[in-house]
Amino acid sequence: MKNVLSLFSGCGGMDLGFEGDFTVFQESVNTKIHPKWVSRVIDDKVLLCPTGFKTIFSNDILPVAANAWQSYFSSRHQDNVYLTDSIVDLVKKHKSGEAVFPEKVDIVTGGFPCQDFSLAGKRQGFASHKNHFGKVADDISAQESRGSLYLWMKEVISITKPKIFFAENVKGLISLGDAKKIIENDFAAIDDNGYYVYPARVLNAGQYGVPQKRERIIFIGLNIKHLKPGILEKIKNKELDLYPPITHNIHGNTESDLFSATNLLPMVTTQIAFRGLSEPDVSLDVSQQTYSRAKYIPKGQGNTEVSPHGLGPTIRAEHHGNIEFRRLSAENGGKNTTELACGLPQRRLTVRECARIQTFPDDYKFVQPNVSGSGAYKIIGNAVPPLLAYNIAKHISEIWHILFGEDV
Repeated sequence: MKNVLSLFSGCGGMDLGFEGDFTVFQESVNTKIHPKWVSRVIDDKVLLCPTGFKTIFSNDILPVAANAWQSYFSSRHQDNVYLTDSIVDLVKKHKSGEAVFPEKVDIVTGGFPCQDFSLAGKRQGFASHKNHFGKVADDISAQESRGSLYLWMKEVISITKPKIFFAENVKGLISLGDAKKIIENDFAAIDDNGYYVYPARVLNAGQYGVPQKRERIIFIGLNIKHLKPGILEKIKNKELDLYPPITHNIHGNTESDLFSATNLLPMVTTQIAFRGLSEPDVSLDVSQQTYSRAKYIPKGQGNTEVSPHGLGPTIRAEHHGNIEFRRLSAENGGKNTTELACGLPQRRLTVRECARIQTFPDDYKFVQPNVSGSGAYKIIGNAVPPLLAYNIAKHISEIWHILFGEDV
């Protein structure tokens, strides 16, 4: 079992994916490519095999994320530590002599704040006007701004010295000047150039069985001194790919040469993601009962209808109530004629439907006494889709012995 230290953990999308042992719909797993990923079949779902990785430390400044995380993960293991201090303060405590981080860490993961790099935001980048608590401030030092928090992730990596690390951010980062190259170089400089940073790549979650249009850039760093002799040269020569193979075709669900040549499965649509869910007024699931009542605004962000035959929209953390509609009324241009014909009313996506689009399992209870509906939307939108993280983690666990000469 390898130990994972998780930063910017949120409600645990990356953590869950890195551990495995959760359910997804059968259509989300391509057993032609990954025949050993399924532990067992449960009706129309499958239980994913464990990865051999275990989260031993998590951190995020959002209390609502901590509440949700602890409620779910406490049933998985009792010895995890979840701290709500900012990463800046945690590093400062360590440097002052306080024992903050675990001693044995094999993997560090972290989706450092993306708002300052997002195409949907103001794109302040490294010059963010918010501090490490996400608050607007006039006296922010350059290294303690929200846009520079990856540097503090770099500090944690330097302190804990994992064999491998994974950092995640929005696709928009690659079009923000030299941001991608700067971050790659900064990560590579850890421990006097002790890490090899694999060329960062944008992964599309839909190509890994996630029913969502979500693209994220992934940085992977390898601790050079722990690698098997000769393996770094093979990696540099592209003889070994650290990123998982694509499993689903998101460009259409008709049979084609693409499918037969590559064994790709059709995309997982929102119709599949919503399968088996009752309408909010009859559901016994509080997360399915809960949805935004924000009024329809023509041409406003989030005021579109989800297509049952395509991928879901990117679930946003900051939607201000304007989460997309499960269906629009006919007078507002609704195209979901099947549901409208049944007399179902216009409404936005529920919390559970958003969680399904993100591939969180139904046993993750988002709406609870200390997690409101709006809070649940926020932490789900902030999360890495667990199934995308699982593809990354499981691939690494399967080549761990090739990289480091030891079993997981």
